[in-house]
Amino acid sequence: MFNIQNYSKQNIKNDLLSGALVAVALVPEAIAFSFIAGVSPVVGLYGAFIIGLITALIGGKPGMISGATGAVAVVFVSLGLSVASLNPELDKEALSLLILHYILLTSIIAGLIQIAIGLMKLGKFIRLVPQPALFGFVNGLAIVIAMAQLPFLAPKDMAQYDGDWLAIIGASFSENYVMYLIVLITMATMHFLPKVSKAAPAGLVAIVVITLVTYFVGIDTKVVGDLADLSNVSFPSFTLPDTTLFTVESMMIILPTAVIVALVGLIESLLTLSVLDEMGGERGSGNKECIALGVGNSTSGLFGGMAGCAMIGQSIINFTSGGLGRLSSFTAAVLLIILVVSFSNVIAVIPMAVLVGIMFMVSIGTFEFSSLKRIKHMPRSDAFVLIAVTIITVFEDLAVAVIAGIIISALVFAWEHAKILAHTSIDTEGRKIYELDGPLFFASVTSFNEQFDVANDPKEVVIDFKKARVMDSSGSEAIDALTEKYKKVGKKLSLRHLSKDCKATLKSAGPFCTYEEDDPTYKVAV
Repeated sequence: MFNIQNYSKQNIKNDLLSGALVAVALVPEAIAFSFIAGVSPVVGLYGAFIIGLITALIGGKPGMISGATGAVAVVFVSLGLSVASLNPELDKEALSLLILHYILLTSIIAGLIQIAIGLMKLGKFIRLVPQPALFGFVNGLAIVIAMAQLPFLAPKDMAQYDGDWLAIIGASFSENYVMYLIVLITMATMHFLPKVSKAAPAGLVAIVVITLVTYFVGIDTKVVGDLADLSNVSFPSFTLPDTTLFTVESMMIILPTAVIVALVGLIESLLTLSVLDEMGGERGSGNKECIALGVGNSTSGLFGGMAGCAMIGQSIINFTSGGLGRLSSFTAAVLLIILVVSFSNVIAVIPMAVLVGIMFMVSIGTFEFSSLKRIKHMPRSDAFVLIAVTIITVFEDLAVAVIAGIIISALVFAWEHAKILAHTSIDTEGRKIYELDGPLFFASVTSFNEQFDVANDPKEVVIDFKKARVMDSSGSEAIDALTEKYKKVGKKLSLRHLSKDCKATLKSAGPFCTYEEDDPTYKVAV
């Protein structure tokens, strides 16, 4: 929770104004993501309000904005298709209601999974995401944010152009030239106004001024009200999902989707937290964010809203507009529902082009242009990870992209460390000493085995681990297999200079790994 006594007047003003800007920008986002998921806009708006409010109060990063997002909405698309195939006899209205209840129950279960992950303190594993993958995620997301605005600029009837993109672009300019002009004015305002004055967020100024001009001058352009009818939206109320969904057949659809929603939501939220940590220099709590997001998603499902996660675009709008405290994200959530319920007629006349212009500037601000300069100085493997994650984020899915980046980085790391060398010598007692250098784990086992000459070695052989470590059970099994080879030819193998962590790894293999120490009192600093 935030303590208002810790706020200066300047901080309060910045947080309130920034929160107001984000609240207005959240409306079309929540509506658009509801359409993607195949549900009423109200479901996305409720989710944006409830998730945003709870994460604002107890989340792991002050000022981070959470709500209904495209990454989670896309997962619900496949859920809707599965429900439709399971219930082909239902009409459109009944099917939509059933899909909604599936989404509500999935959101509740996904939230519980996220809470469990937070309580088990697994949020720290976001540190496993390498920096090139983080750059790729940010760059890919910046491209996705920009691409998500293009449908608003498209001509009304694209089908008549039969995929002719030159004709589509020409028609878009001729139909929407006013929108293009407003987009450019908005972007110019956001770029130049902060250099003149920072009294109010430039995006909020652009929304207010351009809305007033277009409304009173009577300029014909697309407005928020064209997306959906918000005239009958009320405050959310407690809603239990349909109890008939608690069947084996339904749960076979809901549980896998809930797991995916939970993981996608956590990955996007924790990566957003990492990006804001980089921008602001203060570290947030990943585990607190997991719990807060889980509570938000479960509560959202109980009040008619869909699951969501952190919104990197809106979070950056808030951050760059001066909203650094919990009051900013709290203001955004509360003002969002007040605007939609009580001032829907005002929201309805806001030109879509203003919001598109703001999101284009967010896209530009999100893209890590410095990574383009660094890429030629990176190792090829890191550059490949950066490019791969960017491409997968754009064309596939955020979670898939990040997991792919981690796997590629892990494989590259394993490959680069898959060699272990041995320096040999004969001591005064005639024993052959193999002094190892490098980690002994699954990837270096082959290299390890190639170092030894069992047939020609003397009766006693010592492996010295002063400069080596046994990292996993594959390493333990390799030592055990080597011990058996020497034993079969009547030779003795001893292990020397094992550190405590190495001994623990070997002992964990139990009877499958035997060894002798010829200097058990020797200790290696760990």
